[in-house]
Amino acid sequence: MTSCSGSLKLEIHTDDKTPGKWSVPLGDDVFRRFLSGGGGSEKAVFGEGSLFSPFLFGKYFDPSDAFPLWDFEAEVLLASLKSLGQCRVDWSQTDLAYVLKSDIPVVGKNNVQVYVDVNGKVMEISGQWNNKKAAANGDWRSGRWWEHGYVRRLELPCDADAKNTEAFLSNNDDYSLLEIRIPKINSKNKF
Repeated sequence: MTSCSGSLKLEIHTDDKTPGKWSVPLGDDVFRRFLSGGGGSEKAVFGEGSLFSPFLFGKYFDPSDAFPLWDFEAEVLLASLKSLGQCRVDWSQTDLAYVLKSDIPVVGKNNVQVYVDVNGKVMEISGQWNNKKAAANGDWRSGRWWEHGYVRRLELPCDADAKNTEAFLSNNDDYSLLEIRIPKINSKNKF
């Protein structure tokens, strides 16, 4: 993965217009049935090494549940995926910031959104990949959301300056590169 110079800067959303989103949990058995019956798009979005895969962290973990990503070192948590060359995500921290980089497959609308809750405790990265079906109430994020889109919710560290988060998206043929930079509260330098 490379840097996002010359890429599109994404807006960071802070107002939650869909409070009931992700209310339907994605269970292990449901996900396995969904993925086994799906085609290439499903495997591209949720497959091995994807930021949105429920198996990204070594065992099943619903991506709509917040995960404390920066409590773990990427090299340790993703060692098996990296050794197989299947890892499409990486994260790190410096004295100044937390950084997340991820390849995102170009499927469907590919309208990636980054949302940080008003308390600065959780960040979510989501997008709609399948616009063929509509959710019962019109919002794909409140029902069987995995049939329409993807999400990864992350707990932010205590010293994360969520208000000054920056996100960038650069595109190529098969994947887009998402880079998110979250400054640390006590850092003197900004990006």
